[in-house]
Formats: sequence, C-alpha cells, structure tokens
Amino acid sequence: MRAESLVLRPLTTADEHEAWQAHAELAREGFDFLLDARPGDWPGYLRRLADDRAGVDLPPRYVPATFLVADVGGVIVGRVHVRHALTEALARVGGHIGYQVRPAHRRRGYATAMLAAALDVARAAGVEDALVTCDDDNVASARTIERCGGVLQDVVPAAGRSATRRYRVPTSR
Repeated sequence: MRAESLVLRPLTTADEHEAWQAHAELAREGFDFLLDARPGDWPGYLRRLADDRAGVDLPPRYVPATFLVADVGGVIVGRVHVRHALTEALARVGGHIGYQVRPAHRRRGYATAMLAAALDVARAAGVEDALVTCDDDNVASARTIERCGGVLQDVVPAAGRSATRRYRVPTSR
C-alpha cells in the first residue's frame, strides 16, 4: 500500500483487537499507542476519546486533543494525537502533535503522510504554528518533521533521557 492511500480516522468498536495489537507492539519499544487505555472497557475508552476531543471532563493538566489512527487499506499502521493547546510541560517536551508508526509499517512514507494530515487537524482546531518534538537522537522523526516544513527552534535537555528537538511547523501549506 502507498502512503497516498493513508486516511486518519477515529477508532471504532471494530478496531479493538487490532488497536490492542498495535499497543502491545509499541509497548515493547516503550511507547503508549492507546493513551491511558484499560483493557475491558473499549466503548468507555472510545467515549473518553470523544470527550477529550470536545474538551469535556478533562483531567487536570490535560488539554482538548484529537486521537486518530492511520488507516491504509483497512489496516491500522499508526496513530496521531493532536493537542489543541499546550500546557507548560507540553510546550517544553510534548508539543501539539505526537505520532507513531507500527514497526511492520515503517519506512514506507506513512509517518510523513500522518504528520501532514495531522497538521490539517491541528489547523482545524485553531493551531496556526504547531510545535512538534522528537528525541534529539531520533533521526528518522527529525527528517519526517523537516519534510513537513518543520524548522528547528531549539534543542532542550530532558531529565534522564535524550534531549528534545523542538520544531515549529506551520499548519497552513
């Protein structure tokens, strides 16, 4: 499948099994594919994602955010998380957009397609200049951000881990 056929869409009830598979795959690499999900209440998790998007009943220090999966030909190849605003912590390290590609689907252009589509989601949420971050030693992610128009703002130290590269990426192209 080609990156041009990638579509960002919300999770559905039919996605539960595949989404948990993706979660397990990325957990082995230290990533959280399904943010704060708990097994056993998929409908509740989907409702919480809808509430997060609408900014309803957000926990302290959370901001409205849109969680979407990247679908290519009916297969979930990754996910994006678009934060509509930034807290102080997100402005330092997390940024407006986080994305992950499942290991079996890497090096096919999906990350670039996902970030480009996520920038459209950010623009629709009122973000004009997205902050997108990656670990300083994550060359692939840095290239993805730069391909999408990212300009390196700075590199900030992070306690107990790699420094963080912070890019500004215009949401209008």
